[in-house]
Amino acid sequence: MEQKHTFHTILAGVVLALGIIAGCWVLGSALVDFKAMDRYVTVKGLAEREVAADLAMWPISYSAGANTLPELDAELDRSRSAIMIFLKEQGLGDAEVMTAAPRIQDNQSMMGDRQPAQRYRAEAVLTVRTKDITTVKKGMSVAGELVSRGVMLVQNYEFRPTFTYTGLNSIKPDMIAEATQDARKAAKQFAEDSGSHVGTIRRATQGYFSLQDRDRYTPEIKRIRVVTTVDYFLED
Repeated sequence: MEQKHTFHTILAGVVLALGIIAGCWVLGSALVDFKAMDRYVTVKGLAEREVAADLAMWPISYSAGANTLPELDAELDRSRSAIMIFLKEQGLGDAEVMTAAPRIQDNQSMMGDRQPAQRYRAEAVLTVRTKDITTVKKGMSVAGELVSRGVMLVQNYEFRPTFTYTGLNSIKPDMIAEATQDARKAAKQFAEDSGSHVGTIRRATQGYFSLQDRDRYTPEIKRIRVVTTVDYFLED
């Protein structure tokens, strides 16, 4: 009976020892894998493109003066009609045109007892919206002709021509792919210098897309830029 008990005790000890050995092996492998997972490099990838704007907004600011409000309204209508004729002559007759409410100033209230030459003065803005960038640029270059047609043009810094590129979503995937490839090149160089190999992606962050004018003289050409941040695992 005592021998049987001793046998069971020895057997339990052997099983326990084998379990400890197996556990240590599994734990050791896990530690090695965990250490390998901790080996990675963080790199940035850049992608840039220059694209032509596909939408133009051209505000034309003009003013008129008169002694009565009906006369003022008539002068504004005359100037607006002259501008519309000019736009048609320049090939922009089919462009979308938006007119804002005019800003009217009562000169008499500002001059007190003095009598102004014209009591009322108004400034209005007519905005041309078109995708025909070439034609609108041509029209802007000869807009001074409106003065000879009786239109009092106003240099308004609040309303300036703007050029926009609306196709960003269509090129985003390709640019992200380019930036990621650029990041992998940097990771590969780092890995080679450290005697390693580039593995899979640990984490990737898409950067902010910036869209700016190429320069102040060609606002119709846009420069698009994106920077991605990527973590790559390093393998032996």
